[in-house]
Amino acid sequence: MEISNQHNLREQRGLPRPFGIKVTLNGADPFANLVDEGWETFHWYATNEQRDEAFEDMRSRHRYSRRGDRPSLIYSKVDKSA
Repeated sequence: MEISNQHNLREQRGLPRPFGIKVTLNGADPFANLVDEGWETFHWYATNEQRDEAFEDMRSRHRYSRRGDRPSLIYSKVDKSA
């Protein structure tokens, strides 16, 4: 697929990205009723440092969260090179 504006890509396509973050749901999350059982998704990064930075950002409290909101996504680090 062609990209209309290559300069808008944050990452260069086609580069190996062996470091990832696996995202799964807490069983009590109502979103689990909308997706298949065992739903998961992955985010891939070129370096361990990029992955770790994104991991900490994903796990942190969202600045627009309401008081008392608790994250219901579960994040775990994965490595394709291992």
